[in-house]
Amino acid sequence: MTAPSHESRHARACRVIPGGVNSPVRAFRSVGGSPIFMRSAKGPRITDADGREYIDFVCSWGPMILGHAYPSVVAAIVKAAADGTSFGACTEAETEMAEAIRDCVPSVEKVRLVCSGTEATMSAVRLARGYTGREKIVKFRGCYHGHGDSFLIQAGSGALTFGNPSSPGVTRGSAQDTLLAEYNDLDSVRALFKACGDEIAAVIVEPVAGNMGVLVPEPGFLPGLRALCDGRKTLLIFDEVITGFRLGLAGAQGYYGVAPDLTTLGKILGGGLPLAAYGGRADIMDQLSPVGPVYQAGTLAGNPLATAAGLAMLAEVRKPGFYDTLNRRSESWEADLRGALKGASVPWCINRAGSLLTVFFAAGPVRDYASALKSDTKLYGRFFHAMLDRGIYLAPSQFEAAFLSAAHDDQVMARTAEAVKQAVAGL
Repeated sequence: MTAPSHESRHARACRVIPGGVNSPVRAFRSVGGSPIFMRSAKGPRITDADGREYIDFVCSWGPMILGHAYPSVVAAIVKAAADGTSFGACTEAETEMAEAIRDCVPSVEKVRLVCSGTEATMSAVRLARGYTGREKIVKFRGCYHGHGDSFLIQAGSGALTFGNPSSPGVTRGSAQDTLLAEYNDLDSVRALFKACGDEIAAVIVEPVAGNMGVLVPEPGFLPGLRALCDGRKTLLIFDEVITGFRLGLAGAQGYYGVAPDLTTLGKILGGGLPLAAYGGRADIMDQLSPVGPVYQAGTLAGNPLATAAGLAMLAEVRKPGFYDTLNRRSESWEADLRGALKGASVPWCINRAGSLLTVFFAAGPVRDYASALKSDTKLYGRFFHAMLDRGIYLAPSQFEAAFLSAAHDDQVMARTAEAVKQAVAGL
């Protein structure tokens, strides 16, 4: 009997799942072809349902900072599962996780655990509105904060990939309460504050944009946001779902030295399982029910398997020298890629922040939404498949980050650089 192909697996999935995928960017629409169905992963490699192995630079969109199936994380999950998979009641592990976050991120005095990055950002914005008594928020074109109604206005990630900067089903009221600014452009924020500053509850930003490709904050941008918010008693929210525990223990706020009022966390926090959080100053967080009037709840929040996995993951990244080693490897990775792309007959530029990196097929510099959109997405699609043919799994979208893990050793990186040279030569 002939084994099913990825195409037939996708066709089967399409009969019961919209588009055959449970998250749009997995559909390969922006790169062409059928999505690959994965079976297992270990270290820096991921294996598809046909048994073909790839070097993985998606890393589950960032959480697998140690590599896949890291022994201590797997052991923690197995141990926790043996004691029960969900209680809907308090556990000491929830407190341990909250304490770990507080100890690592100085701006966070209290924290609430949730299940996803979207839930964290939605809740943080509700809290900001409840705390300030204001309704409007400022977000940046191309920044993606999950699929909450307030955020699907000129969003990045899958919305940008599919050319739908907004979404049907988002009400006019939600759109009217979301004001748009330009990433790396403080003047655009000043203009919004001048027009309606007393109505703005919060400014929410990815301190390093990761959902229109990696965009790095220019000097003065994040401190400028802090100053503007302080001047209007507006809360500053850092969406560190991607950058939290990726750029360092204190995330992007530690990396760049700017403290927000509220922080959202996810990805690495759950060690590969669904876990996220939002936290900040105690006086703000104490507006949450049951202490205060702002309501938010979740039966699976602080799930014992997710907290066990996350605590095991954090135990590893908190070891002395972990980020020094990862960042040195990331610098070498960028240098190898630049060397591989040197002399290419196509336009390209690289943006990197820590172990996050994007190769843009654009002349560059890529610093905001408009310049990201100048990327040649068709060329990226050809590059993606050329790399896939050589056993390298990249994000199936120009507008996503590549992630490095501690398991990506010198041998893996050398093979990847050679694959880039061959792939670019074929373009």
